Amino acid sequence: MTEVNQGIAQATRVPASRFFVFALLAVAGTAADLLSKQWVFAWRGLPQELPEPWWLVEPYIGIETAVNQGALFGLGQGKGWLFAILSIVASIGICIWLFVFKASISKWLTVAMGLVMGGIFGNLYDRLAIPNMPAEFRGGVRDWILFKYQDYVWPNFNIADSLLVVGAIMLAIHSVFLQAKEPSLVERS
Repeated sequence: MTEVNQGIAQATRVPASRFFVFALLAVAGTAADLLSKQWVFAWRGLPQELPEPWWLVEPYIGIETAVNQGALFGLGQGKGWLFAILSIVASIGICIWLFVFKASISKWLTVAMGLVMGGIFGNLYDRLAIPNMPAEFRGGVRDWILFKYQDYVWPNFNIADSLLVVGAIMLAIHSVFLQAKEPSLVERS
């Protein structure tokens, strides 16, 4: 290998710490989501078992169990199998983009996609019907965080959803503000 080719290979090598950060965020995010769902559903039961939400800040922020068998804002109800397939495809695509196409050279993108992966895995666990839920809830995603303001009630969500949103916002920020400041792979060589 010539010196120029060695320089290019070193300039585009993904630091080992990026694999660790990505995996740590994905595993920690998934664990936080699944443990919180398990705890809340054990405490509050299935949807509508308790008539009133438990309020952390009454009447704005509360805990109320719900099961969403669709996607964002309940769209696509009953198509959990489709969202499970899309989650698996997205997970594979993220890993390829980060580590084969070397987007993980960016710390920002590594963190953003680690959060997204934690969110994907947390909701995928539910979609694959791993928590032994009654038939009418099977394949749905367990949600429990409730926001309400006057007559408006935000659809219940969970930690996985929060991770997905934060990761998506970070990706948008990167696209609009940070991407132009990062040298491309060609410029690094």
